[in-house]
Amino acid sequence: MTIIVKTVSSWIKVLVFLFGIYIILFGHLTPGGGFSGGVIIAASYVLLLLAFGREYTEKNLSLPIASRLDCVAGLLFAALALFGFIYGAGFFFYNFLQQKFMADWGAAGRLISAGTIPLSNIFIGMKVAVSLFMVILVLSAFRLENVPTNGQE
Repeated sequence: MTIIVKTVSSWIKVLVFLFGIYIILFGHLTPGGGFSGGVIIAASYVLLLLAFGREYTEKNLSLPIASRLDCVAGLLFAALALFGFIYGAGFFFYNFLQQKFMADWGAAGRLISAGTIPLSNIFIGMKVAVSLFMVILVLSAFRLENVPTNGQE
């Protein structure tokens, strides 16, 4: 890639990453949430992969670290869902932060007004972003080098 593509991609990557974080954090107030924000964050790494190559992208976020982040995000999401059992309700049925701590903090429509919902969005967003990043990174390792064009061999 040319220096222009690499420079513009490095600038845009930051903006796309920040937009993904915004979609995750405000997903309980506006359209969006963990899944869509995670896809947007993964798209910022795909942009890096296309502009700079696989080696540069792996320096930015290596496959072992991505695998650990994936496991941690899944574990945190499951732990958050199991807190409903601790408080005597079912799986994911009790918004304990809203009921216990945030009743006086934020009115409806504010960022901290939803209790555990933003936490679940954060954990889902992290899981989706890292999982899609790993899928794209692994698929890029198996690219075909000598693909015949126009049916010629």
